[in-house]
Amino acid sequence: MKVYQTSEIKNIALLGNDGSGKTTLTEALLYEAGIINRRGRITQHNTVSDYFPVEHEYGYSVFSTVFHVEWNNKKLNIIDCPGSDDFVGAALTALGVTDTCVLLLNNQVGPEVGTQNHFRYTEKLKKPVIFLANQLDAEKSDYHNTLERLKEIYGPKVTPIQYPLNEGPGFNALIDVLLMKKYSWGPDGGAPTIEEIPAEEMDKAMELHKVLVEAAAENDEGLMEKFFETETLTEDELREGIRKGLITRSIFPLFCVCAGKDMGVRRLMEFLGNVVPHVDEMPKVHNTRGEEVAIDANGPESVYFFKTGVEPHIGEVQYFKVMSGKIKSGDDLTNADRGSKERIGQIYAPAGANRIPVDEMVAGDIGCTVKLKDVKTGNTLNGKDCENRFDFLTYPNPKYSRAIKAKNEAETEKLMSALTRMRQEDPTWVVEQSKELRQTIVRGQGEFHLRTLKWRLENIDKIQIEYLEPRIPYRETITKSAQAEYRHKKQSGGAGQFGEVHLIVEPYAEGMPDPVTYKLNGQEVKCNIKSREEIDLEWGGKLVFINTVVGGAIDMRFMPAILKGVMEKMERGPLTGSYARDVRVIVYDGKMHPVDSNELSFMLAARNAFSEAFKAAAPKILEPIYDLEVYVPAEMTGDVMSDLQGRRALIMGMDMENGYQKLQAKIPLKELSNYSIALSSLTGGRASFSTKFASYELMPNELQQQLIAENAQKEEE
Repeated sequence: MKVYQTSEIKNIALLGNDGSGKTTLTEALLYEAGIINRRGRITQHNTVSDYFPVEHEYGYSVFSTVFHVEWNNKKLNIIDCPGSDDFVGAALTALGVTDTCVLLLNNQVGPEVGTQNHFRYTEKLKKPVIFLANQLDAEKSDYHNTLERLKEIYGPKVTPIQYPLNEGPGFNALIDVLLMKKYSWGPDGGAPTIEEIPAEEMDKAMELHKVLVEAAAENDEGLMEKFFETETLTEDELREGIRKGLITRSIFPLFCVCAGKDMGVRRLMEFLGNVVPHVDEMPKVHNTRGEEVAIDANGPESVYFFKTGVEPHIGEVQYFKVMSGKIKSGDDLTNADRGSKERIGQIYAPAGANRIPVDEMVAGDIGCTVKLKDVKTGNTLNGKDCENRFDFLTYPNPKYSRAIKAKNEAETEKLMSALTRMRQEDPTWVVEQSKELRQTIVRGQGEFHLRTLKWRLENIDKIQIEYLEPRIPYRETITKSAQAEYRHKKQSGGAGQFGEVHLIVEPYAEGMPDPVTYKLNGQEVKCNIKSREEIDLEWGGKLVFINTVVGGAIDMRFMPAILKGVMEKMERGPLTGSYARDVRVIVYDGKMHPVDSNELSFMLAARNAFSEAFKAAAPKILEPIYDLEVYVPAEMTGDVMSDLQGRRALIMGMDMENGYQKLQAKIPLKELSNYSIALSSLTGGRASFSTKFASYELMPNELQQQLIAENAQKEEE
């Protein structure tokens, strides 16, 4: 395989909703380019994409597939991404290292929620977009509806390049208004017959051609001047205008294909090869210091690793983009993130499960290698005198959580090792060993996402696991002052144990003054503060610990033990075992024994005194509240709102955005437990949502009492 130069390389992300036909299109692209001899079928489990066993099992894409095609002396690196929102991490990763997005549409339904989500990502990252209407041979294919919906959502920037003739099961022809030709195919697709446009289609084709010419001219002053003079542009001028419009996102071309029959695919590749921007025509990227890094083959060697795959009999396959300079097998590089040295082995041009060895790759190219000793996803390797680091990858917050445990406890360590490895492949799996909840929590983008994880653990790693409902990280606090005293006394021969602590607890708010007096049994007592500690709790809120003991009732050396006893109970709150917060503790009296008093005695006395006082101080449970955004088709808004109200959600606002209703709400975390499943069921998978932690709020009293009773019963058991 030849070494392609930066000016010959184009990087493209292939996105689209589930069922839009990306895997089938990938097969057609590879077939047309001569990379494969026959097109695989999803039903036969022999496609270049979707080659992992879990993808065969469930029938949908789980991982992105990196492949390339050589076309007209150009190299097109293409990343085929999963369509399900549960695997959004792969799409965001691909957009980070590619320059243009081909957004595939199922022509039977037009733009879907996945289309909307993917487009929002391209908008945020300022990536060019080409829309591609697929499945023109389907019974319910409706190109007119697809075009109208696209224009309704994304405006006049959506510009048809092609439109189909006789769509439906008999589809075999389309009109191309850029080249002003008719393309038609035999039953097996492939190479088209190219003819003049029939007379009955000429008026429509000319009208769309004029719209295209005007849209292209708007992106270049010289082209605009020529358009005003002649009202037309040459084919090359059209291409130049469209290229510039793609870069500035001022034009979104719409193409047509029937990927399943290989119709229109060759023409699409011509457009990708001739018109889509090369890597060096896109805006420069920035390293983590904010410095521009030119995609320059003569620059210092810098390589960014964006994806890790784990394959049977091979192990880790590391995918990279050459950000600057050239990379060759045997290069010695430095890991900017980990400080380690790394020697590059054989480098490959990826083609799905296959890899083609190459001698060299230059700036802008995408490749892979194996057997690196200390490289993780997101790392940058640099040559001599280069200190680049890159951080393209940001992922949405998880939406679905479950506690996970090995059915055989002896396999717990093996499970954690497997989870760590899998997170390298998909960083949107978040694994946390929660000290607070006393569970290992796995967080992902949805129920499908975690179901896939379970299948792989049980079928590939042979670890039987179970998912449990994750505990909720409640917080406990108090709403009034209370006093308690506790004596810990134990005598069992030899030195005994003795410690007595008298304390007051009260709610603490930021900026409140220190106590001057307090009432105790009807008497007002002055506070003589000996010491004060203000502790920022790692779980939020504060503990203020004040010592006002006078007359040597408790020796100062026992105060740290008393604070430790209080902190222990703050970590395992008196009501439900959840963290306590925002409490002021005033130790005002106590007793000690000249022989039997020690740190342990005062720690235990303080713990019990604090627990009694806390329970008497009108305690309240705070629950985590999340901001929720739901994107839902307008006709389904009522059902979604009713469901949210049944989940104790507070609707904060509604907006129309790109043809979808955007609901904003605040909702308790407990009510989000199975929300992804419920929303998918309510809307037939046509809605999506995102969440973000907002605050802790008081729990309704009846639910609080129920929770306390449940916890008491568990402790009793």
